Amino acid sequence: MQPDHQPALHLNGLCKRFGGPWVVDNVSLAVPPGSFFGLVGPNGAGKTTTLSMATGLLRPDAGRAEIFGADVWADPVRAKTLAGVLPDGLALPERLTGRELLTYTGLLRGMPERTVGERAEELLSVFELTGAEGTLVVDYSAGMRKKIGLATALLHAPKLLVLDEPFEAVDPVSAGTIRTILQRFVAAGGSVVLSSHVMALVENMCDRVAVITAGRVVAAGTLDEVRGEATLEETFVRLVGGRVGGEEGLSWLAS
Repeated sequence: MQPDHQPALHLNGLCKRFGGPWVVDNVSLAVPPGSFFGLVGPNGAGKTTTLSMATGLLRPDAGRAEIFGADVWADPVRAKTLAGVLPDGLALPERLTGRELLTYTGLLRGMPERTVGERAEELLSVFELTGAEGTLVVDYSAGMRKKIGLATALLHAPKLLVLDEPFEAVDPVSAGTIRTILQRFVAAGGSVVLSSHVMALVENMCDRVAVITAGRVVAAGTLDEVRGEATLEETFVRLVGGRVGGEEGLSWLAS
């Protein structure tokens, strides 16, 4: 099968634990090509561990992960050529400028120097980082770090983007820029998988969604299939067994 007819990301029975209970317990998902897929779950649900295994950053105890049919662990070079990754808490070379970081990343990938230069110029412009191209990454704000991290993920023209909490600690202006670029990427035929705690954001951007809690997928499908007649946030609270707190106790605050 050609890559475009394969799932953009296919997870089959992924499992992982770190000496205790299963952090990820038999997670299976299929992300159709051209989709905007949201992975949501409470803190500690296993989202980051799942995405780390899906992109080759963490070896699973069991299961398989494929990117457009390329096995992430058996054929890592092919799989990583097809994907761009923005991990949560991404560590970047702090003593490089944004342009130097893009150049370094592109050359490490074996891209022609001229291509790297042209794409770096365009990415800095689109992400509104041209004015800070001489600033060291260590001096970047949270929003700038997210944008330069996403720029490095896009540099090699991947077919799939896997983004772990791309909007966390990002100001509204930077968030708007990132959101527009991701929507353009999908409109051009790319696929995006992102995790987020912000239900309204996922509901507004994603056409498919999966809910994960305690290391297991408890719902997956199109946005309408998962949320039904309720909002995504209401469905999420019901599925993960949570409740809205704060209505009881703390009476001394009003004394």
